[in-house]
Amino acid sequence: VQLQASGGGLVQAGGSLRLSCAYSGFTLDYYAVAWFRQPTGKEREFVAANRWIGGATYYDDSVKDRFTISRDTDLKTVFLQMNSLKPEDTAIYYCAVGPTPHQINNYRQPEGYDYWGQGTQVTVSS
Repeated sequence: VQLQASGGGLVQAGGSLRLSCAYSGFTLDYYAVAWFRQPTGKEREFVAANRWIGGATYYDDSVKDRFTISRDTDLKTVFLQMNSLKPEDTAIYYCAVGPTPHQINNYRQPEGYDYWGQGTQVTVSS
């Protein structure tokens, strides 16, 4: 089981980036895929999640209407399209996979995810 995150970089405020998370070693039929981020000196925080069966998506209020989580099963990749970036979006971004939570609020809990990518740095300058 492996997750490989990529696509981070330096961008000006208002710009866009697309993060990718390539997965291998398993199928995601009964899993949820999520993106978390960790700003320097802060705890890891929920960004977005996708339930594989049914495709429901969930977002933190801070990124709603700016970020979009999507997937390409042929490429075995999950994406996070980030638009209208703000300096407060600066963080290391991680993709994660875990069993589909039973409650919506549980998507936000990092301890519910078993597999993590290595992280990719996103820096938004003002």
